[in-house]
Amino acid sequence: MKGTSGVQLLIKITTAVVAVCSIAASKLLSRSADTAAEGRILFVVSIIMCIVLVLEYIFFSSNTKRYIAKSAAQLNLTEKESLLNFPAPAVIIDGDNSIVWYNKLFGRKVFPQEEAYGLNITEVFKIDMEKIFTHDGDTVCHDGHFYTVKAIHTEHTGSMISMLYFADKTELIELNYERGQSKQSVIIIMIDCYEELMANIRESEKAHILVSIEQLIENFTEGTTGISRRAGNDRFYVILEERYLKPIIDKRFEILEQARRITCGERSTITLSIGVGHDAENLAESEKFAKQALEMCLGRGGDQAAVRTENGYEFYGGLSKGMARNTRVKSRLVANAFTEIINMHEQVLIMGHTFADLDAVGAATGLCEAVKSMGKDSYVVVDRERNLSKLLISYVEENSIKRYYITPEEALAKFDANTLVVVCDTHNPDLVESKELLEKAHHVVVIDHHRLLVKSIEDSELFYHEPTASSACEMVAELIEYFPDVKLPEHIAEAVLSGIMLDTKNFVMNTGVHTFEAAAYLRKLGADTIAVKKLFSNSLDTYLSKAKIITNAEIYRKCAIAAAYDEFDNMRVAASKAADEMLEITGVNASFVLYGFDGRTNISARSMGRYNVQLIMEALGGGGHHTMAACQLDMTMEEAASRLKEAIDEYIRNN
Repeated sequence: MKGTSGVQLLIKITTAVVAVCSIAASKLLSRSADTAAEGRILFVVSIIMCIVLVLEYIFFSSNTKRYIAKSAAQLNLTEKESLLNFPAPAVIIDGDNSIVWYNKLFGRKVFPQEEAYGLNITEVFKIDMEKIFTHDGDTVCHDGHFYTVKAIHTEHTGSMISMLYFADKTELIELNYERGQSKQSVIIIMIDCYEELMANIRESEKAHILVSIEQLIENFTEGTTGISRRAGNDRFYVILEERYLKPIIDKRFEILEQARRITCGERSTITLSIGVGHDAENLAESEKFAKQALEMCLGRGGDQAAVRTENGYEFYGGLSKGMARNTRVKSRLVANAFTEIINMHEQVLIMGHTFADLDAVGAATGLCEAVKSMGKDSYVVVDRERNLSKLLISYVEENSIKRYYITPEEALAKFDANTLVVVCDTHNPDLVESKELLEKAHHVVVIDHHRLLVKSIEDSELFYHEPTASSACEMVAELIEYFPDVKLPEHIAEAVLSGIMLDTKNFVMNTGVHTFEAAAYLRKLGADTIAVKKLFSNSLDTYLSKAKIITNAEIYRKCAIAAAYDEFDNMRVAASKAADEMLEITGVNASFVLYGFDGRTNISARSMGRYNVQLIMEALGGGGHHTMAACQLDMTMEEAASRLKEAIDEYIRNN
């Protein structure tokens, strides 16, 4: 802008001349008559220079306007050239999201297929139009490339337009994906009940079985970059990259079925428990996850795989029943630890699950008597109205001068900081008889036989969990045998025996060697099976209600499904007994009874072992045991029946 600078200098000189002439003229005019003529001349010169100065200002102003207009035109041209050759793809859209302009890079790299003018941006890309105006923008995928799209609003000639910038993040996303796929996952494979399986077979058979298992593990890692190492007689470690783990999960761990084909002796087959740890920050955390997953498998009876992630567990398999223990060493050790814990407390409160059945109340009653015999203050916490053991409670109270049963409200009144709380027949904190009592307790012992759930009571001083046991009463009977100087009265022994008979369906299901040993021990104490049988009697109304439920049954994929639409007393008892009896229908592998209670739809599930109803109920948010499970759903009976059939379909499809 050289011309403009010259004009500015001339204006400054003219202004200076005007100032000098004006000052000199005023002095000469004020001195004398001789200098007046010179003063007038200078005054005229000042006026002339003022006129020149005004002309110079006029010229400068017009010149500046022309310069600004020229500069603006040059700037507008530069802006357009910059956008057209912008180093990132850019698009301008109108208020209707239609493309009105795009630069060369967008047309060459992002959308080279055709002219994009007039196309709706949301039809070309799966883009979130609200998210792109945020700081992080939105990530879209197009033609094999990933872009981070950001946008800004601008107003042009009264209408709102938006400019979108596409930043190519393909290399970064692919690198991040490759990083995730190359993460190392830890898999721990354990042979279930290894010692028991190998105890009574010849050495040559042992060698053959071990070779077969090792070949199975080698085939498991074949075609991958993974490695496997034997970490003991009964377990193997496998380390795989994440990219190879997904196909294994998608095939639902075929190795489980392959292992069952390996026979051990005449009647036994090999089963595996597999714990998988992945999606962890490092290898050490993956191993920690794998160990936790393996513990879940063993707590659920084995013969399954558990995948542990930061979000919880996923289970695969679990078709076989757990193999029963051959020794009682664990029971003895637990009994010794339990008695030590009891001796540290003056008061023991024992409770089961809500709507306590004969197994929960029977186990709690047996423990209560044992603790009382040790000189401690002990009570069974049970809701006298909402339970399935009213006959048992009445029978015990009629035959004893001791007080055994108190309500949850009475238990809270008796509770102090040093009270020991024992939970029987459940390990789910949401299902205990009194949640308030459990939340207050600082000292907790858990005794349960149900397969382990992801959600369980934490921070217990003793967690005695045995999924191969038939019932909580069986576990309690074994423990009491090792309690020093404790002998149960006949009616208490009958209470414990009633729980075993309930969960085994009179010694037909879920029975093992320890089941009969516990029953023999209780019989030796004087338990009368006829007296126990009377505890199972029901009213005529309950019997008729059960019959009505069964008449509504339908057969769906070898499952008997019945719904009780009418509400009546002892609904739970009638439903469970109806589910038991429907198993006697020819060709039925599992039975399900739906009934309403407290505004929710309940499902009682039973099987003879062919189907694992625990897995079906877990798919609906419930749980239980291999042959006996249940769930509760916040939906109508019709919706619950539809969901149940979907869960049955999924179970059959996967197994």
